[in-house]
Amino acid sequence: MDEMPLDLIAFDGDDTLWHNERSFVAARQRFAALLANAGVAMTEEELDDHVNRTEVANLRYYGYGVSSFALSMVETAIALTGGRVRGTELSGIIDLAKEMLTEEIELFPRVPEVLAVVASAYPVMLITKGDLLHQTSKLDRSGLSDHFKFVEVVSHKDVPTYERILRRYDIAPDRFLMIGNTLRSDVLPVVQAGGWAVHIPSALSWSHEHADMPPETHGRWFEISAFEQVVEIIDRLAQG
Repeated sequence: MDEMPLDLIAFDGDDTLWHNERSFVAARQRFAALLANAGVAMTEEELDDHVNRTEVANLRYYGYGVSSFALSMVETAIALTGGRVRGTELSGIIDLAKEMLTEEIELFPRVPEVLAVVASAYPVMLITKGDLLHQTSKLDRSGLSDHFKFVEVVSHKDVPTYERILRRYDIAPDRFLMIGNTLRSDVLPVVQAGGWAVHIPSALSWSHEHADMPPETHGRWFEISAFEQVVEIIDRLAQG
């Protein structure tokens, strides 16, 4: 790789390095079946909307991750059954959460090879949202931990969070590059903090993570369709 004026390159984890959202989609389908057995007559779309609103309202209490999702499903079940949800359904939600927390990690194509190339030339950091225990467990089980010099598990990805991380590691914003799959969390706040960003859209993403990029951010972020194009972007930046 060509040298470039960057002091730190960071990657998101969920749905950037490994699959994640599809397990939430499958869990929502099983949750719908559990509530149908409890007598809740609702389409999957209506139930998804209810769970989404509950999750977003609960972010300030629980943050992101499977534990937060499970608590939001419990709250939704209580609300939609008028408090008559049975232990059977609650036990099913708990089982769902445990399966999500321990499921096999599946990487996206070319991730190990590309990370090895980038980490050979730059300090590399993982910045991912969610529960600390779950995220560190996923990293350990992914086989990618040796590529990362730093790991930051955060509750939110906003401008203040990125600014705190950059101050902690004494990194100037314009010498920082973030790579991830969501505009709201991995691109927009990084650019607003003065950094660079690469967006790799994923086939599945939570609607809450969608965002519009203001015109003034253009030129500070790039969109690619395949993980291996990360190296090309880094080399393009190196050439000015």
